[in-house]
Amino acid sequence: MIYLIRHGQTQFNLERGYQGACDSPLTDLGRAQARAYGLTLAGLAPPGCPIVSSPLGRAHDTARRLREAGGFTAPIALDARLAEISMGAWDGLLLSEIEALRPGFDTERPPPDWYMRSPDGETYEVFAARLGDWLNSERDRAGPLIVVTHGVAGRVIRGLYAGLSKYEALTLPVPQDALYRLSGGVIERIDVRAAA
Repeated sequence: MIYLIRHGQTQFNLERGYQGACDSPLTDLGRAQARAYGLTLAGLAPPGCPIVSSPLGRAHDTARRLREAGGFTAPIALDARLAEISMGAWDGLLLSEIEALRPGFDTERPPPDWYMRSPDGETYEVFAARLGDWLNSERDRAGPLIVVTHGVAGRVIRGLYAGLSKYEALTLPVPQDALYRLSGGVIERIDVRAAA
């Protein structure tokens, strides 16, 4: 059983920036979301439940905060396969800046795979293979696992788990107020409320 979590809100999320392999700190709301994930998970997973996180700061910070809030005791393992997609030269840019680099890019309705269209970033195939390698290594896990990753990475993990096409996976929601339980071939959304 996997509890899959997107990191809490970051400053770039607030500004409509796209971090990719770059980083941005959690906002006050993002820190509250991380604590809320921990409190919710405390009612779902045992205190010794292992936690694995992307090594990027926003995910690792979310993992640390949820671990503390939920009273979990296992150390946090970092796994580079869970890192967000690298968009190459587009990492850390606002949508408006990407539009300036790529005239005709529709910032209001970008195609679902726009993350993979940068000239020097990861392709879907490379990204999905990396995440699929991680997922396959965890499929036979006996107990629950808490996983903290990113928006696009979480979409692709859920898509791979459910056997969805690339475009179906890339249109899945990426909330920061919910987590997903992947168990027995079923994906269940669990809503989480962050205290103000």
